[in-house]
Amino acid sequence: MVETGHFALILAFALSLVQMLVPFYGARTGNPRMMAVGGPVAVTGFALTALSFAALATAYASSDFSVASVWENSHSLQPLIYKITGTWGNHEGSMLLWVLILTFFGALVAVFGGNLPATLRANALAVQGAIGATFFLFILTTSNPFARLNPAPIEGRDLNPILQDLGLAIHPPLLYLGYVGFSICFSFSVAALIEGRIDASWARWVRPWTLVAWMFLTGGIAMGSYWAYYELGWGGFWFWDPVENASFMPWLAGTALLHSAIVMEKRSALKIWTLLLAILTFSLSLLGTFLVRSGVLTSVHAFATDPTRGVFILCILTLFIGGSLALFALRASRLTAGGLFHPISREGALVLNNLFLTTATATVLVGTLYPLALEAITGDKISVGAPFFDLTFGPLMLPLLAIVPFGPLLAWKRGDVFAAAQRLMAAFALALAAVLVTALLVDGASVFAALGVGLAVWLVCGALTDLAVKSGAGSVAPAIMLRRFAGLPRSVFGTALAHLGLGLTLLGIVGTMSFGAEKILTVRAGETVELSGHTLRFEGLYPAQGPNYSEDRGRFALLGADGSTASEITSAKRFYPVRQMTTTESGIKTIGFSQLYLSLGDEATDGSVVVRLWWKPLVTLIWGGGLVMMAGAAMSLMDRRLRVGAPSRRRKGTSAVPSASLP
Repeated sequence: MVETGHFALILAFALSLVQMLVPFYGARTGNPRMMAVGGPVAVTGFALTALSFAALATAYASSDFSVASVWENSHSLQPLIYKITGTWGNHEGSMLLWVLILTFFGALVAVFGGNLPATLRANALAVQGAIGATFFLFILTTSNPFARLNPAPIEGRDLNPILQDLGLAIHPPLLYLGYVGFSICFSFSVAALIEGRIDASWARWVRPWTLVAWMFLTGGIAMGSYWAYYELGWGGFWFWDPVENASFMPWLAGTALLHSAIVMEKRSALKIWTLLLAILTFSLSLLGTFLVRSGVLTSVHAFATDPTRGVFILCILTLFIGGSLALFALRASRLTAGGLFHPISREGALVLNNLFLTTATATVLVGTLYPLALEAITGDKISVGAPFFDLTFGPLMLPLLAIVPFGPLLAWKRGDVFAAAQRLMAAFALALAAVLVTALLVDGASVFAALGVGLAVWLVCGALTDLAVKSGAGSVAPAIMLRRFAGLPRSVFGTALAHLGLGLTLLGIVGTMSFGAEKILTVRAGETVELSGHTLRFEGLYPAQGPNYSEDRGRFALLGADGSTASEITSAKRFYPVRQMTTTESGIKTIGFSQLYLSLGDEATDGSVVVRLWWKPLVTLIWGGGLVMMAGAAMSLMDRRLRVGAPSRRRKGTSAVPSASLP
């Protein structure tokens, strides 16, 4: 099975070369048969890559330690779920997952792109094949997941303990679906530049693919944030780690691309800018791949530390980023710029949105790469952390979030900002009330808390106002309003949900940062501790044995008002003997949208235990808002206008003679 997987990977590489060369040559020469080759080859390449990935997953599931990757990242005592997720919990397997998703998206274009112009489809598949060919070559030459060991070891070295978690089953696939999903937008952009023409079919196709990639990348970032929150035992949701930033930058650029593509689809404007954003978004995805796998970073997220692999990926970056930007510089001037619009309009609001988002992306890029560049040039090591990003990224986001509710209420081409402001008066009143209540009753000392809560309420109420206005609330009878509400395009619901989710996430961030409480103390069995009105009693440490680890569990009773035990919270210190690593399993109790969070420390010689406690108000809204944003993207994808592609060929007309009269 292992050799079958390896051979399938080699065949997939060969087919990616065919996909890269034959359709492209057919498009250049106008040969329809050669252009048609791209579709079947893309589907077959995906099937072969899926076979290769299945072979590797089978080796992990069956603990085949003759495979070097399995030996390094698995153990026979691991639960089956972690054996399977360990398939992509390492550099080699994760790269195979990367190309699997890449070929999957190429196959989707081949299957559902039949109504595209033949040359555009052929060029897009050729670019997708070129991306696949380089990464297949990278895997086969530097990161072969099927390399054998002879003799085969009896036992494996176990998977990194912090990766032995269900979050690993969700976070990387979602993240890669986002990262790699933007490759389709990139391929269509380069194809348009090669052809020197952008038409309706291009605009129709870019926006849905952008939505798909953005949706999965949002879920991947949210899942990664939650995984780090509960698995690492540090109690935080974001650290401005360079690798975290590497996934955040494509999200910011992808958000700008999504809004720019709306303008292009609706008004045939911002064509050249949308092309550039599509190139830059995938380029930032490739940059994230380089940071994680080049060895330039030491991080819990990093997969590899081999400089040889880093040089290879750097060459890939140079080829695709440099090549696409050079092509853009040569061809962009030949493309039509698109329609004109008034600055005060929905197009203008979306352009302003793009301005803030791209500037914020550049800020994060500078903060992420500057320490690396400085170390490479001078040898000096510096750290750029939260203070830098708070002072640069934060001020850019505040005005952007403030203007978000105005955008959907402005008309296309020429809008009335005063009319939009009047419609948002109720939302503004509620936001102002939230500011006053927060300042007077919750935390009068923190201006950030009051303004943050008010801004979050402003976003939520602004999204609901958009739905209410477009349903005719206050101007028509309730029955008519309900019919209008049910008949609104799905994209309107999607936009409202995305903005509402953004408000919920902001509310969660402000709540946990401004109103939370923390205690670090030592406790003995039977002692109680209070935190923000909650009383916990330490019941003691109890040893336990897992499948491939041993642990000491600290049990804490959450006491009710009458002193009885309302529930139990358990935190643990786990020891993995194969890896010789100790991990902390946090204990979390969710109360409404808030959480009690505790992390067990070391045991002292006198029997006391160090415990770190947090009360985190509204913290679950951080990730709940991410889920709502994903739901908004999914709702927009259900819009009938996005499911209708470019005009296809009409079928031959049927005979007007009634069927009963036919012989």
